[in-house]
Amino acid sequence: MSAIRIKDAAAVLGVSDDTVRRWIDSGTLPSFKDESGRKVIAGEVLAEFAREHATPPPDPTGVGSSARNRLVGLVTKVTSDQVMSEVQMQCGPFTMVSLMSTESVRQLGLQPGVLAVAVVKATNVVVETGRP
Repeated sequence: MSAIRIKDAAAVLGVSDDTVRRWIDSGTLPSFKDESGRKVIAGEVLAEFAREHATPPPDPTGVGSSARNRLVGLVTKVTSDQVMSEVQMQCGPFTMVSLMSTESVRQLGLQPGVLAVAVVKATNVVVETGRP
């Protein structure tokens, strides 16, 4: 069983250390003490908590889709030439980059400050950890 420190759990959940401590103190998020006496959270418990409490921002498009990886974000940069464009979006703490035709950028009205949804539908997703 993996044990996640409070500061690491906070970073994963996108909240402050104090918020995680309040959840622990209120009994919302179970914890235990590790061999050093620090409060930690079981990895499985944190994973379940993250799934249950995930609240993505509302999808501004209102479109139904089979894609589950939909990231609401703000267009931050558009670099275009005559044929192709690079569109950068900030989706929470993540930067998404899309290459598309310049015509598509025009049709969608993509420019910095526009709220949009990055949809990722891939058959190959690489998962990495810091452990062997």
